[in-house]
Amino acid sequence: MNRSPHPLTSVMLLILLLFSIGANADRKPKTTATKANPIISKLTPATAQPRQVITLTGENFGGTKGKILFGTTAQTGSAISSWNNNTAIVKVPKGKGQTTVQLITSTKKSSNKLPFTYGRSSSGDSGTSGLTSFKVFANNDLGMHCVDKDFSVFSILPPYNVINAQVIGQDATGKPRLLDNNSVVLRYSPIPDANNSINSTSKDKTNFWNYALPLFGANLDSNGQGIKGLYMPADAPLLSNKPDLSKTSFGWNSGLGLFSAEGIPILPIDDQGKSNPYPMLRISAFDKITGTELAYNDIVVPVSDETTCSNCHATGKMAAMGPNWSNDLDLDVQTRTNVLKVHDLNHPTADLQNNQPVLCASCHYSPALDLAGVGQPSGAQVGHKWMSAVMHDYHAPMMSYVDGKTVYDAPAPISGLDPALNGVPPADQQSCYQCHPGTNTKCLRGAMTETVTCQNCHGNMKAVGGSAAMKTYGAINQRTTDLTRKAWSDEPRCQSCHTGDAVNHLVPNSANPAINATLAKDGIRLIHAYDRNDPAASPLLASNKRFAENDGKLFRFSKGHSGVSCEGCHGSTHAIWPGDSQHLNDNIASNDLQGHAGTISECSSCHKAGSLPPTMSGPHGMHNVGDSNNSFVSNEDAGHPAFYKQNPGECKACHGADLKGTVLSRVAADRTWNTEWGTKSVKKGETVGCYTCHNGPNGD
Repeated sequence: MNRSPHPLTSVMLLILLLFSIGANADRKPKTTATKANPIISKLTPATAQPRQVITLTGENFGGTKGKILFGTTAQTGSAISSWNNNTAIVKVPKGKGQTTVQLITSTKKSSNKLPFTYGRSSSGDSGTSGLTSFKVFANNDLGMHCVDKDFSVFSILPPYNVINAQVIGQDATGKPRLLDNNSVVLRYSPIPDANNSINSTSKDKTNFWNYALPLFGANLDSNGQGIKGLYMPADAPLLSNKPDLSKTSFGWNSGLGLFSAEGIPILPIDDQGKSNPYPMLRISAFDKITGTELAYNDIVVPVSDETTCSNCHATGKMAAMGPNWSNDLDLDVQTRTNVLKVHDLNHPTADLQNNQPVLCASCHYSPALDLAGVGQPSGAQVGHKWMSAVMHDYHAPMMSYVDGKTVYDAPAPISGLDPALNGVPPADQQSCYQCHPGTNTKCLRGAMTETVTCQNCHGNMKAVGGSAAMKTYGAINQRTTDLTRKAWSDEPRCQSCHTGDAVNHLVPNSANPAINATLAKDGIRLIHAYDRNDPAASPLLASNKRFAENDGKLFRFSKGHSGVSCEGCHGSTHAIWPGDSQHLNDNIASNDLQGHAGTISECSSCHKAGSLPPTMSGPHGMHNVGDSNNSFVSNEDAGHPAFYKQNPGECKACHGADLKGTVLSRVAADRTWNTEWGTKSVKKGETVGCYTCHNGPNGD
């Protein structure tokens, strides 16, 4: 099921304390550390403007907020956004010149003092002064998040969506700069799509808040508070008779180095009560000092409640035939009740039917519900299989024939299938879509859906369930022991299919040992992300890293050109740009950023038009694209003719050994160039080579 890590296991109560949700949550006992005087070892930054935030690092701060003195000005309460025994994050009060910062614990113990200066921050940022032409790059972290339709019987996933974002501004020379939380604030708000569907609230669209406490240990505000404290905009509580904007604001993810809104409790039902799994939210950036809106981008925040067991477990279906099954009129409740009945038949001591509602992850560890970051089963999970193994490996032999139809659990193309289907079976005959969204809501959509099924990347259900040990290259962290597939980390990679460029890529069945995979028609990309002789479907690693993720990281956690998120340019995992014809909302963000759908490829998306000299330092080693000064085309001494003479291999990497063009040199939009051979035009999707404008690399 597509979702982002957000564990809610038996340890989650400790995590929820960090977000102040759960008025009755347990308090940590005092430790000997709180009896010692606090020590501040570092201020980050030590120079900042009023209203910016700084971090105090040290020891013996205690577990309860105290106060922080800037000279004699005390910051308390909401001015301190985070406090634990070793760090505190505080907003800088009004002031000027030089002063000191001191921490006072809740038990009145005073720390040492460190010098602090009002002014420009140490990172060089002072709000966004001197910058112009701002852009917001934002995306959902997965192509589809899932949410339970009902929570009264059992739960797999709560309402929980994640948006990551970056903000870019141009300096006086037109050079782009990535901005952080010292300069800008990001918030999300509802925006209608082309069908006038708008999603601003969640509180009356689900029974989640009736069961949040027994299921997840979360004592949430029933008016729409999410697991991480965020709200949908119309549900946000009031602060001084105005919406509390902190409840719809992005945090700063220091691990990823970008803005992140984690745990937005959005549901696939719009404000008119209609189903819409592709709702839009507007992501707006504001100057942190002045509050001025700088830029925005409208993105899809996909969510589906089509995660279902009803094809097999509804009463009368293959897994619930005969007497003694649920007769509840609500199909979802009926199906879920039957699932618990089957579980109790196989494991009588569990007695789940008498302990509803049930959180599946309380026994079966899932990284998607591991907010504590334990990384392995703990408590009641110890001794039980992981959730992914239970679901995929156990059900794999049962999925060949479902609800009267043959079901396929193999990568496309599937031999023997109707050739008119081009090797890709309809959604209702794919094994993954029997449970995952689905025949209506697509987990996998976008650029790749015409040629592959889920199994082309992930392998079949037994492989996903970890039934066989992976090859050593398959583990994301390159471990050499315990090679059982780890759900949510040992996943397929871009480089597993995009193994290199036009002159240097993996060639199946020619390596030693041979890799059994298939090349796409373009002769460059693979259509299987693994050796088909490998029952574990271990994701391949490319030796040519042109299109590889960061070492040890998945695509959605990787960054590329100048620190821009890979998803920021390519779109979300499972929904890579351009979006297909049935999901046009997906294309709005890329259209806004560069004027056309697809991968962000226009240099002017970030750089001032015409400001770039001819270069080969673009993303993946690319040259200038769509540059208005046209110098890369026409400059004999520094443009593409000179680059070819200096290093012909770089040109052939995309344009092919014969320089007549490949899939890697297709234009993303209609192009027209003024050259010494006259005006040349190509249409979107056409390939470009040396013969497009003139007779080869050395011709006229």
